[in-house]
Parts: sequence; C-alpha cells; structure tokens
Amino acid sequence: MRNSLLLLLLFAILISCDTKTEKKLPRIAIAGLGIESSTFSPALTHEEAFHPKIGDSIFNRYSFMDTDSSLRKRAEWVPTLVGKSLPGGTVTREAYESLVGKTLKMLEENKPYDGLFFDIHGAMSVVGLDDPEGDLIKRIREVVGTDVLISTSMDLHGNVSKRLAQHSDLITCYRMAPHEDATESRKRAVKNLVSRLENGKGKPKYKAWVPIPILLPGEKTSTRVEPGKSLYAKVPEVEQKEGVIDAAIWIGYAWADEPRNHAVVMVTGDNKDQVTEGVEKLANSFWDVREEFEFVAPTKSYEEALELALASDKKPFMLSDMGDNPTAGGAGDVTWTLTELLKREEFHTVGGKSLIYASIPGPKLVEQAMQVGVGGEVSAPVGADIDDRYAPPLMLTGEVTAIKHGDVHAETEVVVRVDNAHVIVTKKRKPYHRKSDFTNLGLVPSETDIIVVKIGYLVPELYNMRGDWVMALTPGGVDQDLERLGHKRIIRPMFPYDPDMERPDLSARLIKASDELD
Repeated sequence: MRNSLLLLLLFAILISCDTKTEKKLPRIAIAGLGIESSTFSPALTHEEAFHPKIGDSIFNRYSFMDTDSSLRKRAEWVPTLVGKSLPGGTVTREAYESLVGKTLKMLEENKPYDGLFFDIHGAMSVVGLDDPEGDLIKRIREVVGTDVLISTSMDLHGNVSKRLAQHSDLITCYRMAPHEDATESRKRAVKNLVSRLENGKGKPKYKAWVPIPILLPGEKTSTRVEPGKSLYAKVPEVEQKEGVIDAAIWIGYAWADEPRNHAVVMVTGDNKDQVTEGVEKLANSFWDVREEFEFVAPTKSYEEALELALASDKKPFMLSDMGDNPTAGGAGDVTWTLTELLKREEFHTVGGKSLIYASIPGPKLVEQAMQVGVGGEVSAPVGADIDDRYAPPLMLTGEVTAIKHGDVHAETEVVVRVDNAHVIVTKKRKPYHRKSDFTNLGLVPSETDIIVVKIGYLVPELYNMRGDWVMALTPGGVDQDLERLGHKRIIRPMFPYDPDMERPDLSARLIKASDELD
C-alpha cells in the first residue's frame, strides 16, 4: 500500500513538472488599415474600398504566414480586421469610424493578448481628423492595454507622428521603392515581435525618433538610383549593430497637408549608444543628400514628353501620366491627358503610331459595351466624374475589342479602339502594373509604339518591359509640382519649399514606451 502511494505521488510530480515546462505560445492579434490619401484630390474614399478581411482570411495577405510556416506555428494568432485600399482621396469619417469600431469590437471580444501586429500604410487622411494612424493605435491601446507588445509595419511613404511612435513598441518600414520588399518588411515586423515575446525581452529599452524637415515625392526618392540607393543601404548597417532591433527611414507622404507630413528616421533597441548614434547617422545622411534627389526618369512637360515618344522607334515607349496617378492617391479619372492625346493625327492616320492608354473610369461606357458586345460600337462619356478641374468628361467613340469581368479593382474592363489608339475603360479605377494587365485584354505591349499609364515611377514589371520611358508633368491630385499644390499646414521651414533654411536639429529624441506615458 505504501509503495502504491509513493508511485502515485511520483506520477503526480512528473505530471506537474511536464505541465510547468510545457511551452506556452504567445497570443498575438493582427489589425490594421492602409491607404495613401491625397488631400489635394476631390475624391473621397468609402469603406468598401478597403476590401476588409476579417478573421483567418487575413492570412491570405501574408505568404510567410501560411498554415505550415514555422512563423505561424510560433504563436497563437488572433486575426481581427485588416483593410487595404488603393491610394485615393480622403477617407470619409463614417468609413473610418465603422472600420475602427469593428476592429476594436473584435479586439475586445478576444482579449487578452501578449502582442499585436499593426499592419498599416501610414498615409491615411480622414475627414476632420489629423493623424488617423496615431488615433487608431491609441484607441487600440485603450482596449488591449499598454503592456501588450505592438509591432508596426509601414510603407516608407507613410508618416510617423510622435503619437504613433509612442504607442508602437517595435516599428519598421520598407527599404525599397518600388516596394519589392513589402512582404519581407512585414515578415521582419512579425519576426521581431515573436522573438521579443519568446526571449522575454519585451519592449525595447530605447526608441529614438528624429523628424526631418524634408518633403519629397516618391518619384524623386526611388531606391533604384542615387542618392536613395546609398542612403537606404545604410539602414541594415545600423540594424546590424549590437543592441539594435530595427532601423528605418520614412520618406513621408507629399500629397497630404498635415503637420505630420515630413521625413522621419527611427531606431529601436536595448543599447542606448547604438540606438542614438544610429538614428543620428541616418538622419544626418538624409539631410546631407537632400539636394541630390532628382526624378528617377527624364521628366518633361506633356507636350515635350509626347514629342519624344512620337519620335522614338523603341517599343513600347512608356509615358507616365503622373498628375493623376491612382497609386499615389490621384482620383484616376482626370481626362486631360487622354483628351490631348486623341487630338493628335498620328493616332488616327493609317500606318500611324499605335497607342494604349491605361486607363480611365467610365461606367456608362462599360454598361453600353456590355450591351453591344465585342465588335460593337460605343459612344459614351468617360472620366471626370470626380476630378473635373482640368477637363470635362470625354465623349469616347469607337469599337469594343475586349470585355473582361472580375478584376478586384476595376470590376469590369473594356478596350475601345479609336483608330490606332486602344483606350482601356474601367467600371472603377485601376492602376496597370503588369504585362498580363494588357495581354489579358488582347493587347500586345511589345508591338505597341506608345503606352500611357496613370502612374509615376514604373513598377519592376513595367520598367523591365519598357523600350524607353519618360515621366510627363500632367495635372491632377498628385501633381509633382508640390509648390503648385499649395500646402498650408505642414511645419515650416521645410525643404525644398525653403531651400535656404538652416540645418535643423537632428539629434535623437528618445520616445517613451506606451506603458510610461502620462
């Protein structure tokens, strides 16, 4: 009997030890909203534009977080709501409050958490509200608490306000423009979060933040070329220092008019000297090369750009219609450039130059095209439904050569042939980034003389497809002539608006952790 009791006691002790040594996975929530919003565009962005994902469907956004990934298995994940919109106009207050309300409700219902992955862009503007991302993370903190470790992932064209820096424990952004490292950057944000929870180190001891009074467009700050290439090459050098977790440079977003719109550098880590030295090195390096930033391709007036394209024998000659670029926040429906193009005889003469224009929204024409079908004739107004400041709606008449349904952005795409020109008309605005965007519509870019895209710098696939390329200074809500836009609320002095300004204070500002705020 005594031996049996001893065996039972030993068994109970073994079970207790196993239970105590069993590894408990950290519990991590996922939330975020992302958009670039031009406050110089008359467009408004509504809730449906965010295509919000809820629950496990969020994982479809993250290829590094599939079911079998090692990173996925290192935590208990609680995905709530992540919404990502094409760049556009200011977000309505109703849309913002609705999306935020849904997010906070799900976070409240699934508490508690050890960490939160905050996936944002960083350049959202909301009607009547400055610094929406700062507002959102503060409201998330009020639900999840200040002890929860929050790792923020951003676009380098986002804005890091002091409030956003305070409530983010870990923070990073892309290091490439075009953003070929978007997935890698999000993965880095998640890995840093999981690692700090696993090793028990939690919040970094130091967060250094330096606002830099520079406001430049992405088309001048690409990391493909100097000085952006060398500047961003310094980021991993700082990150690799002992006691540093992450380093990041934000260019900021040039087409919104708020006090937070400017460049920022941040470094996080546990070694105060390395963190402060690193952030000051990057900030001073940025300031020192500010006057070297130039457009990443030849930039001309529309008239000069078109003459270059018409004179070229390289196919396709890519012409960027920059002023209404929907990937930067333009309304996407300015008709000025297309109207001017269709006036040219070269596109109406037998044997003349061939043209693809991508694209212009025209729901009325799309509806008419669906009635007459491929091969039918259409004549209906397109564009200028939102932004008619530069040209009115264009009456487009021609033959329907293709109709395609199901695109997540355009919904329906129609190709209208007007003599030598093929105009892509969409039900809703869509940027054209890939060769397949054209070939799926029966178009052959390699055999086309001129392709006009509503975009700024060419994303990699278009860049590799080009025969030649020029960026046209066309009008719109993301006009590259920033001084012409008329910023009134940014903090002055600001380069390049005040070219003779004195060297600013670029010393490290140590930001309090979220649980140390008053």
